[in-house]
Amino acid sequence: MSRETANQIGPFDSESIEQVRPYVDFGALRIEPIADLGMSVEVEDNTNRVIAVTLEYANSKLQLMAFAAPRTEGLWSDIRLAVAQNVAAQGGEVEEGYGSLGAELKAKLPLVDDTGRAAGFRLARFIGFDGPRWCLRGTVSGAALNDPKASAEIDDVFRSVVVHRGDAPLPPGEALPLSVPAGSVLPPGMKTQS
Repeated sequence: MSRETANQIGPFDSESIEQVRPYVDFGALRIEPIADLGMSVEVEDNTNRVIAVTLEYANSKLQLMAFAAPRTEGLWSDIRLAVAQNVAAQGGEVEEGYGSLGAELKAKLPLVDDTGRAAGFRLARFIGFDGPRWCLRGTVSGAALNDPKASAEIDDVFRSVVVHRGDAPLPPGEALPLSVPAGSVLPPGMKTQS
């Protein structure tokens, strides 16, 4: 997807949204609450820092991460390359393709059991979008990998995301800051920053 189409079909930049819509505020990501959409955050163990937002919809999962990008060029091609190299380094397989959101990766990720032995694979699809000074990456799993209707639904959820880049200078590739929405129940030991 090109930056020119970002304002028409999404994902959206918070500065280009004219009409006010209700959304759940995760800091850099704003998610429109729709019926049957589950939302959770993934937290880094040693820092309690929110590193991703995971959405569950129609037996599919969509993990979202947003990154700072340069003003003049997108980051999705670099992120795809890094993901492909990481999957290959773990002994997995990656196939690059083109879907409704543009260039994407389909991956077989190796699983290991508690003893560290190979325990099969899990499938995932990596999708992305270059916005103005940001890149949104999604990791899709579940029904959307095999069911065309579920895939179209999860793509629509991805397109509805609003990214709030903010004005803070960040190096390209750095994750945009995420937070737990106000009023949420936090896991034990985790605190929000005021």
